[in-house]
Amino acid sequence: ADRFQAVPFDIDNVFWSHRGERCTFDTMIEEFGLESGALDRLALIVRAADTASLDLVPQAAGFLAASLGLSRMYRDDLEQLEAGMLLYDAFFRWCRDATEETHNWPAAGKPS
Repeated sequence: ADRFQAVPFDIDNVFWSHRGERCTFDTMIEEFGLESGALDRLALIVRAADTASLDLVPQAAGFLAASLGLSRMYRDDLEQLEAGMLLYDAFFRWCRDATEETHNWPAAGKPS
C-alpha cells in the first residue's frame, strides 16, 4: 500500500478492517457515522456472509453466493467492484423497500 500511496483495506491490523465480531462494512458504517434501519439490516447480511455466520440471517447465503460468483466472473478488480456495487445497491433497496414482499405460489385466495 505504501508503494502506491494506497490505503490498506480489509486485512489484519489496519484501520479499515474487521473489529471483533464485526466486519469491515460495519467499520465503514461506524466511522462514517451512517445511520438507517435499512443500512443496519444490510450490514447484518454482509457481516453474516463475510464472517461465515450464515445462520444470522437467511439472505447471507445468497449474498455470499452472488459475491463469490462475481469474483469468478471478473479478473479485473475494478470491473468486479462495479458489478458488486449493483449487488450492494439491490440488497440495500430490498432492505429499505421490499422486506415484506413475497412471491408465493400458488397465490393465496385465488381459485385453482
